Amino acid sequence: MIEAVVALALVTAVLAAIGSLVATNVRGAHKLEQHVALMETVRLIASSIPRGGERLPDDLAGEISGHRWQMQISPFAGGGSAVAQSRFIPQLVELRVQSPSGAITSFETVRLLNRSQR
Repeated sequence: MIEAVVALALVTAVLAAIGSLVATNVRGAHKLEQHVALMETVRLIASSIPRGGERLPDDLAGEISGHRWQMQISPFAGGGSAVAQSRFIPQLVELRVQSPSGAITSFETVRLLNRSQR
């Protein structure tokens, strides 16, 4: 009788450990899925920036698939001197995206504004 109780306790402990491991893997997979969705949204928004050097408003905002985003465009101050005869003016683009779960990511890039569009 004692052997059966010990065996039952051992099986219970093993099943509890396996259940804990499965729960941890499910949480990790869910977090990874949320992160991938957030990064896909960032790439979608960043790829929609016009490439022709056209002028954009300084502040843009919106929502895609439940992800809220905000884009701010400002003059780029990279520490170097501007080239006076250049056809382009560098601009800093800051993109911030918030997922429905509350996770936030930021993305920065530089785009070139055609000087004639100014």
